[in-house]
Amino acid sequence: MDKYEDKLALLSEMIAFSVVDGRLHEREYLFLSMIAEELQIVKDDFKSLFHQENYPIIIKSEFERIQQFYRLALLMHCDGVLHEREQIKIHEIGINMGLNPHAIKRVLKAMETSPTRSISAEFLLEVFQEQLN
Repeated sequence: MDKYEDKLALLSEMIAFSVVDGRLHEREYLFLSMIAEELQIVKDDFKSLFHQENYPIIIKSEFERIQQFYRLALLMHCDGVLHEREQIKIHEIGINMGLNPHAIKRVLKAMETSPTRSISAEFLLEVFQEQLN
């Protein structure tokens, strides 16, 4: 992903997801700011995203869709509270991204049972690759 606008759109989607439970937790904000830094988003642009309407983008690369789904899943877990609305929304987002529903469930279940709420990149890609065979 090379375009700055695409990076802003991905981050905007994450911000919209972070408030699906009705509030933005401090840990969620910190996680979002780390992602913004990783994507090399200017701080003022990052802050302005909280005041803009979310316009979803279509991610062409399957790897980038999996990566964005995982970011959202990490965001969902970072406040330590797993809301039903977040679980419903992340499934909806994953399906809208064209990801396999079974793989989505496996990844989320693995994250839920992991003490760190994260999984290895190898496991993540393996689960989605299995579904292609």
